[in-house]
Amino acid sequence: MTTTDAGTSGGTAAAAACHGPQSESDPRTGAGSVTDTAAESPAPGGHGYAKQKDAHIKRLRRIEGQIRGLQRMLEEDVYCIDILTQVSASTKGLQSFGLQLLEEHLRHCVADAAAKGPDAIDAKVQEATKAIERMLRS
Repeated sequence: MTTTDAGTSGGTAAAAACHGPQSESDPRTGAGSVTDTAAESPAPGGHGYAKQKDAHIKRLRRIEGQIRGLQRMLEEDVYCIDILTQVSASTKGLQSFGLQLLEEHLRHCVADAAAKGPDAIDAKVQEATKAIERMLRS
């Protein structure tokens, strides 16, 4: 998935070049929302994460289970510190997933942009830097 910040208008040429839906940040919250742009989507398997897609889905389902576990813990009046421990584990899981996806983006999309020239690579590096900034804020 590619991303843009609220300060940009729509998307970048680099974002379009690296496949898929565009994400637009909500200027009020900084949160992203995905806008499907099918015309810019590549053939199946064109994303950097394509080779690990099944593993990623499995990992996200495990994280989803942790979140559901948090809901159950609240319903069952579990001790606060035990819930916070689970929150930490869930957060760590999402962060780890995000870092893996970022690495795959760098290896695939940024490397692909490097072959297209300096303007494309500069746009991809800027895009990745903004994604890292968002990850650090969370």
